[in-house]
Amino acid sequence: MSATIAEPAQVPLHLGDVPQAPPRRPRVLLIGTAFAAAASVAVFVGLFAVYFSVRSQVVADGTAWLPGGATIPLAPGNMTMVTLAMSLVTVQWAVHAAANRDRGHAYTALGVTILFGLAHITQIAFLFTEWQLPLNGDAVTTQAVLLFTILGLQIAMTGAALIFLGLMAVRSLGGQFTGPDAEGLSAAALYWYVTVAVYSVIWYSILIVK
Repeated sequence: MSATIAEPAQVPLHLGDVPQAPPRRPRVLLIGTAFAAAASVAVFVGLFAVYFSVRSQVVADGTAWLPGGATIPLAPGNMTMVTLAMSLVTVQWAVHAAANRDRGHAYTALGVTILFGLAHITQIAFLFTEWQLPLNGDAVTTQAVLLFTILGLQIAMTGAALIFLGLMAVRSLGGQFTGPDAEGLSAAALYWYVTVAVYSVIWYSILIVK
């Protein structure tokens, strides 16, 4: 006689009663920051185009680009470029720590990044006092207006990036933008990367090449 094997009883799964997974949080802040960064880059591209065009015309006429007595010292610009390069490491450190819910390291990295940003602003302000390009009176030149405009806007961009980082640090104190929801710090870091990239172009094409 052959033994018959009974089939196991079918257990109803009731899949209809299983709640759906919550929808993935849209990356609105990150996308908005990318658009803001692109707009900032577009402004500087226009300024660079004007600067290079005017400089090429002056040089083509056989005239020195910087007026007599004006110099651009290398030390402040080089030091602040090194400072911003180090800040790229610390801001990514903050993003990585926040993603792993390591608030201690995240706050430390954000604090160091903000300190680097303030040092950058201080060094550029010192540079303004060293290159002897007047912005008032009859001695004002096109070179002075362009240089102060480009570097002044870069300082404003740095200030906006520092405020962004500070706000994200405060939001993280309450548990937001940490772990899987570390989008805020990632967005702030993205804008910081663009800020440093803009200055790197200024550093080489204006402060080094002159």
